[in-house]
Amino acid sequence: MRRRAAGLLALLRAGAAPGAEVFVTNERDNTVSVIDSERLEVVRTFAVGRRPRGVAFSRDGRRLFVCASDSDAVQVIDPETGRLLDNLPSGQDPEQFALHPDGRRLFIANEENATTTVVDAAERRVLAQIDVGIEPEGMAVSPDGTLAVTTSETTNMVHWIDAATLRVVDATPVGQRPRYAAFTADGATLWVSSEVGGTVAVIDVGTRRVRRTIGFEIRGVAPDRIQPVGIRLTRDGRLAFVALGPADRVAVVDAATFEVLGFILVGRRVWHLALTQDEGRLFTTNGVSGDVTVIDVATRRALRSVKVGRYPWGAAVRPTGAAP
Repeated sequence: MRRRAAGLLALLRAGAAPGAEVFVTNERDNTVSVIDSERLEVVRTFAVGRRPRGVAFSRDGRRLFVCASDSDAVQVIDPETGRLLDNLPSGQDPEQFALHPDGRRLFIANEENATTTVVDAAERRVLAQIDVGIEPEGMAVSPDGTLAVTTSETTNMVHWIDAATLRVVDATPVGQRPRYAAFTADGATLWVSSEVGGTVAVIDVGTRRVRRTIGFEIRGVAPDRIQPVGIRLTRDGRLAFVALGPADRVAVVDAATFEVLGFILVGRRVWHLALTQDEGRLFTTNGVSGDVTVIDVATRRALRSVKVGRYPWGAAVRPTGAAP
């Protein structure tokens, strides 16, 4: 028995990110749960605005940004204490947002009024409200900071925004109900998930045309239950992880060949994903089962499920002690 316990402990520690915390928004509880990446347990929970969804850290880790969708605000929170520092003007129903590399500007998708709001977080000032397609949701900024993109769920398009002029410069059609967008580390490619279409579009940023469309087939799972949402790409450009919603699985994709390498069974209704800084562990938010699955990236095995609040949605990682 002791040998078995020791073996399990070694497995859980394999690929662990030293000193990382994972912040998870709980949509129904109006809270954020904080998971210790080594102990794999919730170490604290704090209250936020209504219906929290998108979540991210400032570059220095001193501030946590949370989209409180039903509070019509992006909240700025002290991650150490959970104390509310500020409510940024965000436009109606903020869903997701992306922080510009300058560390000041937030690009926010406003689902209710078909706009992208750009906010100077330091000055608490709205810089622009940009008309995009109907029901914008996904939001991303290119690594070099020249472009921002918004995905519109009803228009089924990716809208390209010049980050200097804050104007839409192009649009790319994709599959039905695009939910999430992620640039590769080199900025050459954009990956966009289409929930109802059941696909991921890989778009060449230079031409803004779809280079490849990736589909998914899972034995024993009905096609209409395969609904891609969150995406995480490794920095080396080798792998992509795609959350497949009610299929209760994460797809592992070769990011160079676009081959689907396999699927990892997780909790019910997986929404979004977060990688630790060393990319040793992947955390999934499972809305219906109310938990987070911890995946060892090297072995592509689920290690443990961690119970959080009701309907966990977004996740962001911060190194412990990044900025006390």
